[in-house]
Amino acid sequence: MPGKKQPSRNSERKKPIEQYDHKGKKRANNPPVGLVTPQTDQDRPAKEYAYDPHIDPALQFDSQRSQIERIIDKGLAAEKLEQAKSALSTLRKRQQPYLNWAGKAEHTSFEVPTVSLHVHERIDPRTIIEAVRNRNGNGQPHQGSLFETREENPPLREAIDFYKHPHNWSNRLIAGDSLLVMNSLLEKEGMAGQVQMVYIDPPYGIKYGSNFQPFVNRREVKDGKDEDLTQEPETIRAFRDTWELGIHSFLTYIRDRLLLAKELLNVSGSCFVQISDENVHLVRALMDEVFGVGHFCNLITFQKTGSIASAGLGSTVDYLIWYAKDQSRLKYRQLFLPRKRGDTSLDRYDYIETDENELIKIPASAIRGDDTIPPGRRCRLTTLLSDGDPAEPQPFEFEGELFPLRHGKHWKTDPATGGRNLIRAGRIVRQGKTLWYKRYVDDFPVLPLDDRWESIQIGQELRYAVQTAPLVVQRCILMTTDPGDLVLDPTCGSGTTADVAEQWGRRWITCDTSRVAVTLAKQRLMTAVFDYYKLAHPEEGVGSGFKYRTVPHVMLKSIANNEPPVAETLYDQPSIDNGRARVSGPFTVEAVPAPTVKALSEVTEPDEADDSVARSGETLRQSEWRDVLLGGGVRGKGGQVIEFSRVEPFGGTRWLHADAETKGAKPERVVISFGPEYAPLEQRQVELAWEEARQLSPRPSILLFVYSDIDPEAGKDIGELTPAKTGMTFLSAKIDADVWTKDLKKKARTSPSVWLVGQPDVVLRKIRRGEEQGQWEVEVHGFDYYNTVTGNVESGGADRIALWMLDTDYDGRSLLPRQVFFPMAGQDEGWTRLAKNLKAEIDEELIEAYRGTTSLAFKLGKHNRIAVKIVDDRGIESLKIIPVE
Repeated sequence: MPGKKQPSRNSERKKPIEQYDHKGKKRANNPPVGLVTPQTDQDRPAKEYAYDPHIDPALQFDSQRSQIERIIDKGLAAEKLEQAKSALSTLRKRQQPYLNWAGKAEHTSFEVPTVSLHVHERIDPRTIIEAVRNRNGNGQPHQGSLFETREENPPLREAIDFYKHPHNWSNRLIAGDSLLVMNSLLEKEGMAGQVQMVYIDPPYGIKYGSNFQPFVNRREVKDGKDEDLTQEPETIRAFRDTWELGIHSFLTYIRDRLLLAKELLNVSGSCFVQISDENVHLVRALMDEVFGVGHFCNLITFQKTGSIASAGLGSTVDYLIWYAKDQSRLKYRQLFLPRKRGDTSLDRYDYIETDENELIKIPASAIRGDDTIPPGRRCRLTTLLSDGDPAEPQPFEFEGELFPLRHGKHWKTDPATGGRNLIRAGRIVRQGKTLWYKRYVDDFPVLPLDDRWESIQIGQELRYAVQTAPLVVQRCILMTTDPGDLVLDPTCGSGTTADVAEQWGRRWITCDTSRVAVTLAKQRLMTAVFDYYKLAHPEEGVGSGFKYRTVPHVMLKSIANNEPPVAETLYDQPSIDNGRARVSGPFTVEAVPAPTVKALSEVTEPDEADDSVARSGETLRQSEWRDVLLGGGVRGKGGQVIEFSRVEPFGGTRWLHADAETKGAKPERVVISFGPEYAPLEQRQVELAWEEARQLSPRPSILLFVYSDIDPEAGKDIGELTPAKTGMTFLSAKIDADVWTKDLKKKARTSPSVWLVGQPDVVLRKIRRGEEQGQWEVEVHGFDYYNTVTGNVESGGADRIALWMLDTDYDGRSLLPRQVFFPMAGQDEGWTRLAKNLKAEIDEELIEAYRGTTSLAFKLGKHNRIAVKIVDDRGIESLKIIPVE
């Protein structure tokens, strides 16, 4: 264990570590994964969504045209006939252009399964940081986690009463398809109208490899490179669904999600879609249909890169398409940019006023520079006249001379009162026969943000392969939300929207099909540190807003009326409390449960000529997987293989799909349970397959689970069900992703493999010496692997562990890690980055342990058991529960 540091000389400068509290905000008590059973969490019927024909211009036009044509076909009186023909002509003139694509006409409605979102982890960064805080000096005592309160961790009888007892708000990071997530928020949690802003950053184009980051620790991704293809089945499924028919599939994909996003939006809410020039025109037309033409707000252009060499014009920009739920009730906060040297806005300020009040014209060659401009106050001259005849055509008196009005013009202020105030303030200038108003640059030192955002991504360090520049998301959030408002991003990526929302005191929900994306976002949020913005009313929490810097806006009107200038709020410049540090607030990591795998007798063999159906057909998948097992067996560590003499379909059972027998001198009976093709094998299937297996006669020697992915809770159960407890060996095996990606790779293998997957190899030991004597520590060696020769479990290495978490008092409901480790993190990543910002608070030797595989010393909690979750570099999770006698 690391030695103890001497007292820090900087201890008197310690900052308390704070989090923002969303007082008064609640969220549904959706199920912790450890309490989920078929009895406590029953799925509701699928929700059907239908497109309103009055929203779709094509359907609306066709409906109205058909009605009029039926009237014409009836051959009514001449007068009525002419009226009908005239109505049809008018309808055609007024018809809005609309977008059509393959499958749109057939996709007038769609169903979404209504499932619960299961809570797997409860993350409280401040609790984790407590373990490595420097206790010398004035360190603050542990304040307790939100998740440790009775309300968040109620008695079991209340805990299983899901959705009935709301909890205090905590943010949400969800693994799963966005359509399922949004439908669950709507149907299970009643969140319609509760989201203030939706930010969607879908795949821009139809290239497969460039849309994903396959490894947690490697962001260099090259499209078309086999090893950079994602291996995640859910992500592969999402890609195939999105691009099965190219852009046609994509438009259906995005329209369905926009429809649900609109349902979640508050009436004053906004939806932003980030897109490139490749499809911006199509998505704009699509959003016209979903939100309505009248609710379009703006098309924002932002510069993503500098000049690009190209045969034609280089593409340097991306776009944000912005729509309101209801344009007339839109929440909007004007943002401003500081005026800077070289701004085009300075071009019109072409005079310098010297200390002697002399106006000097700036040469055109020097207008954008400061080097050759004489010292003085920069200004411009603007007219005192506006269009329109006045009620009383009064002349303007200046320096004893009357200046009459021109025809069709009126003064911007009353000459008798406002005019005198302007003259007194030295704002009137005479040039020839014309009077001018003198406006200074410093009358308003900022500029309103418009729809052209230049250099917004240039020079920013993007740490992940698929990452939006934070400033883009920040501006959207600040323009359309207030502190405490809820932001939804159904395209999590590396977690930029969640990170920015956290920074600015907004609540957030984000989701992604990719485990790598969820792991990246989790790491990013756990180790983030932010400025502490002063609250307008601290006792009310962050929802009361911030104290913002303001700037005076001196205008002709305020001077003429002798009024103080308007104070414009700078929403991107809240006051900072430098005496506090702030970390992310509590958030949960959740997941969409896997769909139930059907028995062979419950499905129909798909038409093999239809590739799209064949790819998702359960029977064909199970048949293919049986062939893979029979042909190649199950591979273990060091070239070992379990080979089969037969693998046959299993009849009469629901959760056991194949019956097999091993080769060798002593053949053993193996029954096989297949997980879903594109989703994790879940805990419920393990329990029900075991129940069927133990009813068989003769009883099988091995129960083998074959899957594309596995829920860590299911993996935990497989590891705990030992031969001593069950009378059979439980094994889990992952099928190689080449099953789904061989058509996408240049050099796909001809024989995909099935690999045995082990449990985490974790050692729990009691400390026998030193200051921590009597406490406990955990060491992680990697994953266990099943030795197919000896039948024993052997340890694997720890070199591919991206993240591991330790819950020192596991309650059996969901993981609440007290210590979190990033063994693969670089010198400026993970906790190291946070420690640099909190170095007066953090024991540097202890924080270094958070990059290793041995825990800090800890005391056992009241439940007398610990939980360790390991995540490898591809985001694959495994969970180990260790009871302590």
